[in-house]
Formats: sequence, structure tokens, C-alpha cells
Amino acid sequence: MTLSLAMIEKAAETLQPHILKTPIVPSPSLSKLLGVPIYLKLEFLQHTGSFKLRGALFRLSQLPDQEVVTCSAGNHGKAVAYVATKLGKIATIFVPRDVDQAKYQGMLDYGAKVVRSDFPGYDDTEELAKRYAETSQLPFISAFDDSEIMAGNGGTLAMEVADALPEASTFILPVGGGGLSAGFSYYMKERLPNCRIIGCQHCDSPALHLSLKQGSAVTRLPAVQTIAGGVEGGLGASCFHYLKTRIDQVALVTEEEIIHAFRWMLQQHGYLIEPTAAITLAACLSGKIKDLTTPTVIILSGRNVSMETLHRLTANQINS
Repeated sequence: MTLSLAMIEKAAETLQPHILKTPIVPSPSLSKLLGVPIYLKLEFLQHTGSFKLRGALFRLSQLPDQEVVTCSAGNHGKAVAYVATKLGKIATIFVPRDVDQAKYQGMLDYGAKVVRSDFPGYDDTEELAKRYAETSQLPFISAFDDSEIMAGNGGTLAMEVADALPEASTFILPVGGGGLSAGFSYYMKERLPNCRIIGCQHCDSPALHLSLKQGSAVTRLPAVQTIAGGVEGGLGASCFHYLKTRIDQVALVTEEEIIHAFRWMLQQHGYLIEPTAAITLAACLSGKIKDLTTPTVIILSGRNVSMETLHRLTANQINS
């Protein structure tokens, strides 16, 4: 199926009784720093701790199969596990070796079968999951490269933002596999063609940046060690189809800038977000995003972070 406004509207109707309409709040400190009104979309307050619940719930609700296989860096898997329990389905979730412990435990707590691979990165682990699904003759649910996932994750989030803050026309998003950014940019560009969409990526795993440069999707990248596992790995080919004409800028940030942003958010706003979610803030604080001229919304995508990671990041132990 092809991503469309009708699909996004169907996703929103399906999700409405089951998800939180997360708040959008002003950030006076960021507004002063960046020179325009800045608002934070607090999607980390969502059930299961991230926006991934949206796509997982819509995708699985449309699927007749009672057993599914997926791969996740953490938040998608936690969302699939939660939804599978609610819908009476069985979920097998493959995760990279270095998955955050809080996300791993969350999947187990929701009753999923979780397979930790021997691979440190997402792309190799996904190949393992796909082979298992094929051998087992079970449907494989992509964490991002699927129109219903895009509609749920990005499309319904964009709809909420547009309804709540119609004066905003600049949007700053994290980009990993591309499911959030593809769905979000599709909806916003259809409704507000002149809006500005800025995607944020890790400089050591910049799949969207490289895809735009070469004109085709970079679907696999070498694994990198990062605390922001949700933005590590390749870009979905279908996601790039939508992003290539809708993304206006890609901001690349370093590991140190992500860590600084994580701490800044905790100190300035009292919000405990996960490092992956801090990538949008990192792009703003580091000066990678400039010349903002209109009210801007920054997406804070998730909160699932282990105590071990929290202690390490707040104790200045960047390299461990």
C-alpha cells in the first residue's frame, strides 16, 4: 500500500482511543537562544515511552496473523510487545547485542520472545530477523520501511502537531530508519507545502544525508557504537522515496553533542529523555541549525533509558 492522507487519517482514527495526545509546550530558554518561538512535542510521555507505539498499534491492528516477527533497536520492539499483548498476538523481536537494557527489559515485561543477536548494529540484526521470519513463514514487521508504520508513527504525530499549533511551520525531527520523518514530512508538506522540515542524524551513521547525496537510499551502514541506538543504521528505501523531495535540511551531530543535549534537557527542563531523542536538541544547541524564522516544533521522541546509561551520562563518563 502507498502512503496517503487517507491512510494517515485512518491511522489517527484507529489510534485515538488507545494513545495519549502528548503535550506541546514552549521552551523559553531555546526560544531565547534560537530567536524564534520554540515548542517541544513531548512524545516521550507516550505509552511505552516513545512515538513507536503509534506505528506498531496501527500496523498490528491491520494484520490478521496471530504471530509476528520484527527487529528493533528498542522502542519499536517495546511497542510491538505491548500491542501484541493487547491484541492477543505473539511477537518475536530481534535486537542488537548492544540494545539499551531498559528497552530490552521492557519487551520481556510485555511478554515478547526477545532474541539478542551477536551483532552490535541494527542492519545485521534485521537481516537475521528477516531470515527467521522467512524460515518460520511468519510476517516480518519493519520498524520503519512500511507505509502503515509511517502513517502511524509520523503521520499521526504530524496531524497532532498541526492541529495543536497551526502557526508553526518549522519542524525538527530525529531520523533513523526514516519511518517517523517520512510520515511526518508527507503529512506536513501536503497540508503546508512551504513548511521547513529538518532531519537530525548521528554524524557517524548519516544514512539520509548519504542517500540525498547519492540520489538513492543507503539501506545499510557499518555498525557504530553509540548511546543513540535509535538513529544508527541504514535508511528504509520506501522512506527515502518520500523524504527525498520533502526534507529541507539534514543536521549531523556528534556523540558528545548528543550527550550535552541530554544533560541540558535534564537541567533546563527537568525532562529525562533518552539519548536518541536528544539528537534534535543537540542540533539546535550545537549551532547546526541556523536561520530559523518561524515558530518551530522540536520532536522529543522517547524516554527509555537504563539506569546504567543514566548514571554514566550524568557522571561525565562519556567513553565507557
